[in-house]
Amino acid sequence: MGRLVARWVLTALCVILVAHVVPGFYVSSFGSALLAALVIGLANATLGLFLKVITFPLIILSFGLLLLVINAMLLELASWFVPGFAIHGFWPAFWGAVLLSILNIGVKWVVRED
Repeated sequence: MGRLVARWVLTALCVILVAHVVPGFYVSSFGSALLAALVIGLANATLGLFLKVITFPLIILSFGLLLLVINAMLLELASWFVPGFAIHGFWPAFWGAVLLSILNIGVKWVVRED
């Protein structure tokens, strides 16, 4: 349970970091970042999984680039539901998805099971 909370908080910090780096990607507070991290995680676990299974042949043909587009769409979707979290346009969502993916690899490495 502690690892789950640690990943959630670290992912929220990553969302804040992305908001500082990517123009058009905004987070108003740490609370909004926590809620955004939760909604992004739920969207990835449900709708994201479904979309990745359905589009698997296209993902293979695009050498995985479609995964970034799907992640960008899920970020846009999360921004509709979370007050204080906004993404203005596809390209900020795309670059935010790229950066969040890279940062989340680090989060998974830091909060790994031994």
